[in-house]
Amino acid sequence: MKRKNVKIGDLTDNMDMVNKWMERYGVRFGVYKGGVFKEQLFPFDSVPRIISNDDWLYLERGLKQRVKALNMFLWDIYHDKNIIKDGVIPEEFIYSSKGYMPECEQVDPFGGVYAHIAGIDLVEGKDDNWYVLEDNLRIPSGASYPMIARSITRKVSPQTFSENKVADNRDYADLLRDMMDEMNDGRGIAVIFTPGRYNSAYFEHSYLAEKTGATLAFPGDLFVENGMVYYGGMNKDEKKRVGCIYRRVSDEYLDPLAFEDSSLIGIPNVMEAYKLGNVALVNGLGNGVADDKGIYYFVPKMVRYYLEEEPILNNAPTYLPYFREDYEYVLAHLDKLVLKEVSEAGGYGVIFGRDLSPEKLEELKQMIIENPRAWIAQEVIDFKDLEIIEGDGFVERKADLRAFVVSGKETKVWKSGLTRFSRNPNSFVVNSSQGGGFKDTWILLDK
Repeated sequence: MKRKNVKIGDLTDNMDMVNKWMERYGVRFGVYKGGVFKEQLFPFDSVPRIISNDDWLYLERGLKQRVKALNMFLWDIYHDKNIIKDGVIPEEFIYSSKGYMPECEQVDPFGGVYAHIAGIDLVEGKDDNWYVLEDNLRIPSGASYPMIARSITRKVSPQTFSENKVADNRDYADLLRDMMDEMNDGRGIAVIFTPGRYNSAYFEHSYLAEKTGATLAFPGDLFVENGMVYYGGMNKDEKKRVGCIYRRVSDEYLDPLAFEDSSLIGIPNVMEAYKLGNVALVNGLGNGVADDKGIYYFVPKMVRYYLEEEPILNNAPTYLPYFREDYEYVLAHLDKLVLKEVSEAGGYGVIFGRDLSPEKLEELKQMIIENPRAWIAQEVIDFKDLEIIEGDGFVERKADLRAFVVSGKETKVWKSGLTRFSRNPNSFVVNSSQGGGFKDTWILLDK
């Protein structure tokens, strides 16, 4: 939907004021460069992404369907493995995934939910179709940025929101709180477990804790006794039982006694409490096998297999060099495809063949030949540009959308999302770690 359908002049005129408030609130993300941690502001553009109500209803149906299938897949993979037995996904493809965790075999997460919070990355093609680029089911981040952006823009330009019928996105904290309460099931308090101040998403951890009323827990604050998790904070004599941990620590570092024994930020024996059903982990452990970029190839097949439905949302046209036919096609068309390393994230490991010299193309070809399982290839989708403010005018840049899907007893899609855009006119990569900025996402209500 084009910008002419909404009135945003007052908001764009006050973009400098919005960004001053962003800086005052510390809306930042951290990156490590050369082994040094640096924080920087996440650039905000006040021209919102506009999604019509009809388009949103379509996206909502497709997102719910996709996340339900992914949750069913995770349960199946760690239990009955029917999707392997029936030949839908090759067995070796599952067990070679870096995200597969044998320690999670036969573990029953509370309520049967693995992906409580899913961040699904989409783009809108110039053919007006939406395409899913990635499924993020481990520790998807970014919801806090559109939350605080909306809060600030409503203060700076209340006129804009009185003139436009936009879905209120301030309910994300309610969705998150309600889901954590369901997972907690009255067993104790809910905590958001952060690796600490020098994590790239620390702003989000603290912001979500404030908005949900959950306790922000740091390494050393949580401990396990008799198979139950407790919060002690600075005073272990006043410990409180913990029923739900929204963990922002990677799987392998969460429990040094079960996984990476060098971890100094984990909770010893939390895996045992999880196995016993004494604590819910949000998100569940072992989810990485489902957001492996190679497994992404099979998600439409999962939808058909588990739900007996046709997928509503399309993948980008994708090739898996693991299969001989795709392998031969990819090697023959490297200069026209985008290649992704399956274990990378944050925009890293994304290679556009058209940008490579003949020598670099040959190097890439050899890497694929040596380890075809490590790569997927996709057709380059010419996705839509969105307007951003640059200097005194408007320019167009590539942008994606991270939609957030929250699953507890029900699966719900937040009526908002994180729209990220490239500030480089020649780049399709929009990640914050690669220098991108972000926008608010407006879902228009029926008029």
